[in-house]
Amino acid sequence: MMTGWIAACGFSLDEKALAAGAQAGTPVGSAATAGAPVPLPPTAAAAMGSSGETKIFPLSQIRRGLQGVAYTVFEGVNPEPMQVEILGLLRDALGPGQDMILARLHGIKPEFTGVVAGMSGSPVYIDGKLVGALSYRIGQFSKEPIAGITPIESMLEVRDGEVRPAAARGVKREATETASTAGLPALNAGGEVQAMETPLVFSGFSQEAVDRFGDRFRAMGMTPVAGLGGADADAAQPEPLVPGSAVSAVLVRGDLAISGTCTVTYVDPTRLLACGHPITQYGPVDMPMTKAAVVATLPSPLNAFKIINTTETVGAFTEDRASAIMGRFGEKARMIPVTVEIVQPAVPGVANAAKEKTYHFEVLDNRQLTPSAMLVSVYQSLQGTNTAAAQMSYRLKGEIGVEGLPPVRMSGILSQNELNPATINTALFVNDRFSRVYGNPLDQPVVTGMKLQVEGIPERRSAVLESARLNAIEARAGDTLETEVTLRPYQAESRVMRLKVKLPEGLGPGNIRVLVSDGATVDRLMGTSGVSQRAVGLADAVDQMNRMHANDRVYVTLLSREAQAVLEGETLPGVPLSMANVLGPLKDAQRLQLNSESMVEAGSAEAGYAVTGAQVLNLTIR
Repeated sequence: MMTGWIAACGFSLDEKALAAGAQAGTPVGSAATAGAPVPLPPTAAAAMGSSGETKIFPLSQIRRGLQGVAYTVFEGVNPEPMQVEILGLLRDALGPGQDMILARLHGIKPEFTGVVAGMSGSPVYIDGKLVGALSYRIGQFSKEPIAGITPIESMLEVRDGEVRPAAARGVKREATETASTAGLPALNAGGEVQAMETPLVFSGFSQEAVDRFGDRFRAMGMTPVAGLGGADADAAQPEPLVPGSAVSAVLVRGDLAISGTCTVTYVDPTRLLACGHPITQYGPVDMPMTKAAVVATLPSPLNAFKIINTTETVGAFTEDRASAIMGRFGEKARMIPVTVEIVQPAVPGVANAAKEKTYHFEVLDNRQLTPSAMLVSVYQSLQGTNTAAAQMSYRLKGEIGVEGLPPVRMSGILSQNELNPATINTALFVNDRFSRVYGNPLDQPVVTGMKLQVEGIPERRSAVLESARLNAIEARAGDTLETEVTLRPYQAESRVMRLKVKLPEGLGPGNIRVLVSDGATVDRLMGTSGVSQRAVGLADAVDQMNRMHANDRVYVTLLSREAQAVLEGETLPGVPLSMANVLGPLKDAQRLQLNSESMVEAGSAEAGYAVTGAQVLNLTIR
């Protein structure tokens, strides 16, 4: 049946005829192109013409029954042809003024694999002219490869920087049904139009890491896969990028790698267009652009995709728009360097267990993708050692470099809790600090890098502050008191720690309260926890984070009956009531927080545990 259809359309399955067609510049089959690379697929070369400009098949001439050819890579680096039967034109299918061409694919490979993730961007030609890019699939379990084509006119708008609705382009709308749409089912009649997924290959990541964080990327139309692909930036790939070639956008590179792959639609001396749909539709982007080799194409009725190895970098993707992504040759994308040094605990019974491991990688600089890419990469760095375990804690030190500002310092002990293991809690802690910098709503930060030093502790290092007491109930200003604190570690005997506290000289007589607590309680009372109704600028956010208290220390804080103001994260203790009234307008503008008590930090001591809890004691100043 398939052979008869091809014969009727003017195609032949005879290998000699296919080889002859290749020399003549007509559509060729896989048998003709498998032996050696060609500068351009024959139909693409014909579409380029002698002038070097690609010939365009007008959208206005699209009608049901036209026959064409599309190119994509099923294995290796050379594009192979697929026969295309035009079914019609769907008006406004992708949005107002955004039409989609519906087509059926024919050929041994596409009929076996179906519509494949990574095929998006495959160029379609009719009569030697470029029509557009295969970019959309219809339904999940379709019994035949029916795909949507993004018209090349829409994609060229990305190249030309001109994204306008159809009315502005002068495209005439037909008031009645035309031959191209006659007999086509409605889009909501049991079908679903969705962009062909972009396979997002996680190289160096475990399946558990991808499963845990994959939904963040699926929500942006990418299909995360672990272990089915790789990255080698030093690998040479002499074959040029041509229409139909696989091309990759890099999110992470180095000891860990994440890349998304689709197909090139259009190439000129300085730029290329690919995908035929957005990856994130963020607009201006900055992602390394690499060549890619297809190891294999995995057929599946649910989720067919290409297994990819990325190779040499050839430029950067600079635009991610509704109808295409655009890359520029020779440009260098800005990346954020990350170093994670892990000191592993000794493994009982293993004489030569590695004590230290360091990961070096770079993460793209993109508001939408960077936080998720950073989170999963930090998590994998911690999880990717043989000593990682559920009953484990990490002692963390690190910093985030910000151009023009002091680095954001991070420290503390992260342990398992009832919700997550320590690896998750550590990655979330780092992600919280990074997101406060990177996602600042008032200023655009330039993050220069991140360095983490992580020491593994083979036990759950958490403790509850069980009780506290002072060695006196009365004292004078300037006296030194001893505070006795009882901590209850997880599933262990209580331990007592003592710390000296010197009272300020300026304390007036009367009763005060003494707060013995973890760092988070102090942060909440002093307004540095980051929980605020008002957004602050980048400099203020960095200052607040650097004044936050570590979670592995016990703090002693004096609470007096004088009012305290927290102005844009800065604590002002002992504010007179008259001044508090003057500051009222700032409070109404959510720039000021007034508390009935002032706080003075009197001392702290390292606990060696991630501490939670608080106790309030009474003290009389004579």
